[in-house]
Parts: sequence; C-alpha cells; structure tokens
Amino acid sequence: MRVVLDTNVIGSAAINATSKPAQLINHWERGTFELVLSYSVLAEYRRVLNYPHIRKAHNLSPQEVEDIVLEYEDDAEILVHIEVQDAVVAADPDDDIIVATAVAGEADFIVSGDRYLLDLGEYRGIRIIAPAIFLAILEHDL
Repeated sequence: MRVVLDTNVIGSAAINATSKPAQLINHWERGTFELVLSYSVLAEYRRVLNYPHIRKAHNLSPQEVEDIVLEYEDDAEILVHIEVQDAVVAADPDDDIIVATAVAGEADFIVSGDRYLLDLGEYRGIRIIAPAIFLAILEHDL
C-alpha cells in the first residue's frame, strides 16, 4: 500500500507517542506500508515540527527537527516531484499539496485528520481516511 500521511498526522505523532498517528508511524517503520512524499510535503513537515509547542514537548533543537525531516526523506519509499497541482480543496488550498503528492506517487490512501480532506472522501481513486480508520485497516490486514 502506498500512503501519504498528512502533516497533521506527523504533528500528532510527534506530540503523543501513544496516539493513533504515532502507531501509524510505527507501522510504517515496520514496513507495513510505503510512505509517499514530495519535497513540498517535507517542507510542511519541517514547518509543523518546528512549532514551538512540538519542539518544547520533545526538547527538540532546530537541528534535531531537520534531522527528523531528513530521516523521513531518506526513508520514504517514494519521493515525487509535483509537476502540476490541481485546485481540489477549495476550503483549504494548502491541502492541494497533499493531494498532488498522492496523485504523483500513485498512492492508495491519504491519511489525515483534516476535515476538508476527509470531506472529499476520495480523489482519483485515492481514499482519504482518518488515522483511526487506516490503523483498523492495517490491523485487519495483518
């Protein structure tokens, strides 16, 4: 399975190591699914992980945040360049980066806690689901 994890999933995983998003990261690290990323999504990960409350919660320096982002970049199975970005999420155009990454990487799922993305439900055959639902899918398939 090819999966794009929205920035809010990465941020939630960083805040709470026992959360469903953190459990998804653990599944990815064990090879349960392939992570699809783009340089635009990595930039979003970097921005979110640098939020003061996230850095403070984990006592992270800017260099440690950069190391985490570089680890995602190095370990992602599929790293794509976004050529064209369709206007898909009218209510939050920033979410179009996530959708464009999923399309370019031929993802099966976008996992997000973002209501605007979740409201889409599906785009070009890519299912858009919440972390808890994706976790249930992974645990059912194991």
